[in-house]
Amino acid sequence: MVSRAATHTPMEKEQQQEVAIVGAGIAGLATAVGLKRVGLPSLVLEKSPELRAAGAALTLFPNAWRALEALGVAHKLTPLYQAIERSRVTDLSSGTTREVPFSRTNRGDTGIRSVHRKALLEALAEELEPGTIRFSSKITSIDQEGSSPLTALHLDDGSVIKAKVVIGCDGVHSVVARWLGLAEAIDSGRSAIRGLAVFPEGHELINNEALQYLGDGKRAGLVPLNSKELYFFITHTSTAAEKEMAAEAELTLIEVTENLAKDFPPEVQTAVRHLDPATVSWAPLLFRAPWNIVLGRIHRGCVAVSGDAMHPMTPE
Repeated sequence: MVSRAATHTPMEKEQQQEVAIVGAGIAGLATAVGLKRVGLPSLVLEKSPELRAAGAALTLFPNAWRALEALGVAHKLTPLYQAIERSRVTDLSSGTTREVPFSRTNRGDTGIRSVHRKALLEALAEELEPGTIRFSSKITSIDQEGSSPLTALHLDDGSVIKAKVVIGCDGVHSVVARWLGLAEAIDSGRSAIRGLAVFPEGHELINNEALQYLGDGKRAGLVPLNSKELYFFITHTSTAAEKEMAAEAELTLIEVTENLAKDFPPEVQTAVRHLDPATVSWAPLLFRAPWNIVLGRIHRGCVAVSGDAMHPMTPE
């Protein structure tokens, strides 16, 4: 499903906006929805031709659900996903398992739930007016003209967006962060493979329990989204061959099956056999050192960054 807000319409060569948001990921759409709720219109510029669903799923803790409640979208998602009550972390080298309970701090807390990334993006996009998101809009350069209060965003189709406020929500390789002079994200030396394991007849894991396994520099996890789908991930030390492998989901699956997951317990290997190739992705784990955020420039005048554009982090 594509939101009405995502409709692409031709634009003039030059256009002026109150607020331009770069990137229609979670941070960008949440920012646009938040601004709309206080009466400020915005234009969201997304370089992809549609909403990006890479990553398959993500786990949201209570503070994230409170933010979604404030944005008016939590009620669309909570009926679809069960709360996770505990996590079991097993160290395969010692055989010990540690249980981590997830108690709710307040009676009204939504708790911890894993959601489809695409469902979250669509829930946010549906709150926006038609034409708010402009897809296939890649920024080639940014400039500020003299004492003008406007920032000019030059797009690859030759059009120019001049905005009073620019908010970069364009991810770990942010064009806006680079323009501000923030240091590039650092490669942690580790990579993550993610995907959805689909069980048409239902999986056998307890629906309110997440599982993690640690062993030989690798971490594998299974997180239930519902009775038929599990969010699968495995993090490991990066190898030189991965960049070529990342472009082909089938090669990634072979690597997981024959190498990365072979020493993990049967439930992990079962999940691997049920992975939907269309959801499988590989990515290096990048982060920006905290001191680069504290000492760096995260805004210049009315240009700022948010989300992964400001503080990319590893899952650990």
